[in-house]
Amino acid sequence: MIDEIRIDDLGVIGRAHVRLGSGLTVLTGETGAGKTMVLTALGLLLGGRADPATVRTGATGAAVEGRVLLAPGSPALERARDAGAEVDDDGTLVVLRTVSAGTPDSPGRSRAYLGGRSVPQGLLAEIAEELVTVHGQADQMRLRSAARQRAALDAFAGPEHAAVLAEHATTWSERARVQAELDDRVARARERAREAELLRLGLAEVERVAPQPGEDLQLAAEAERLGNAEDLRSAAAGAHVALVGDEDAADVGAAAVVLVEEARRSLEQAGHHDRALADLAVRAAEAGYLLADLATELSSYVQDLQADPARLDAVQRRRAELTGLTRSYGEDVAAVLEWAQGASDRLLDLDGGEERVAELTARRDALDDRLRSLAGTITATRTDAAARLGAAVTEELAHLAMAGAHLEVVVRPADEPGPHGADSVEMLLVPHAGAPARPLGKGASGGELSRVMLALEVALATAEGSGAATPGTFVFDEVDAGVGGRAATQVGERLARLARGTQVLVVTHLAQVAACADRHLVVTKSVAGGVDVVTESDVREVRGEDRVRELARMLSGQDDSVTARAHAAELLAQSVGR
Repeated sequence: MIDEIRIDDLGVIGRAHVRLGSGLTVLTGETGAGKTMVLTALGLLLGGRADPATVRTGATGAAVEGRVLLAPGSPALERARDAGAEVDDDGTLVVLRTVSAGTPDSPGRSRAYLGGRSVPQGLLAEIAEELVTVHGQADQMRLRSAARQRAALDAFAGPEHAAVLAEHATTWSERARVQAELDDRVARARERAREAELLRLGLAEVERVAPQPGEDLQLAAEAERLGNAEDLRSAAAGAHVALVGDEDAADVGAAAVVLVEEARRSLEQAGHHDRALADLAVRAAEAGYLLADLATELSSYVQDLQADPARLDAVQRRRAELTGLTRSYGEDVAAVLEWAQGASDRLLDLDGGEERVAELTARRDALDDRLRSLAGTITATRTDAAARLGAAVTEELAHLAMAGAHLEVVVRPADEPGPHGADSVEMLLVPHAGAPARPLGKGASGGELSRVMLALEVALATAEGSGAATPGTFVFDEVDAGVGGRAATQVGERLARLARGTQVLVVTHLAQVAACADRHLVVTKSVAGGVDVVTESDVREVRGEDRVRELARMLSGQDDSVTARAHAAELLAQSVGR
């Protein structure tokens, strides 16, 4: 529900504070006083397009602020919180729109704020869809849409119908996904066969070569060793001689092992006099052991290292085979093995293509059967609801100055089934007895179409078991166009009936409608120097004698007419009696 609206420098309104509430609120005022600007302000809060031309003359910009009460757990409340808006504990949300006037060189800009946070204009419109339904001359085009008419009928049909519709939409989406995959597999059958053949050839080559993990690294090291065998032998032999000396030479005293052994003995002898030298003698002995072990390993290395041209040739040929694989399937043997695993998995999928096509075909056929069953149920419930909705709206029209008019809701097979079923829905209006039934918008005036919309809303809001998600607020503009006398009173009664369960705001010029309201707001204008030029407008609530005076003005154009005021008082008394 919209709690209040504050308006600054919008059109002819300098500053206004509009307090709203539950039930029926009417907005009245003389022509040109600024009623349209109140609706413009509301439109801005609901995410409508901002026009810099609506900024009050002489002002740098306009601002509209609204306070909206949201029900706990409502989609609008959750969406606002997701956007980062701050919401009061009681569910109050502040919405703000600003519009700058702009200059010839710099066009005006608009900004939107939700709960203290700057948000895109579209977010306000998204939240407004959950909160407010606006019915005006421009909004009547929506009722002419076949999709809107179908949605209205589906809402009237009830929650069980809505559940079947939801299942049908889900099944339709799943059927489309299955069909898309099936079409892709059939269209790409030749391409998949070629891909499978290439994978088989690649896997056969990998299987023939049979690379082992890390084999390329091991072979590279072995090739390096075999290719430099003589240099390695020479280096190892020289190191061995340096450690133990040359057995064929007469003097081995310069060998490292001999020198270390001499150092150990010298330290050991002197160690009897100093413990520190004794410890160093032990360390010298350990060094001797290490040198002896190193010499032994060098001797074994020299004996084992043989120049083997045949083995080197075999290693090089094996490396060439592995290089052929890595050129095609990966940068090294590890990558080749990874490719082979992935290729095997892909080949299993490709080879199973025919089985998958059969599975998809069976799944599609099952979904088609389910869709036909659901569509049949939807058609049946729509047909039943169409008769009930037509009768309910026709009953309402009889109370809205359209005696003899009736609404026909026709359910026909659609040219093509869709996610909403296999039906097309059309609403036909017979405006008066003897007239042919014509589609809405073609056989009705703007005022008549407004009343049809009102009748629909009342029927949807009051239907027992209806699945309609009633918005928190309805706004009607010119719903009473072309209506007068007792019919105007009946329009007011219908609006009041709709307002029993929701907030309704009506812009009206009829006293009979205004008298039925729970709250009466008047847009007043001030003039300058006796010249009838609006300089500023204000919006105020009228009660008691002020309300009688406003109703008298609406009835006769003279708020001081005794007769008009008596009539106005009578209207108020009758509305209270209802």
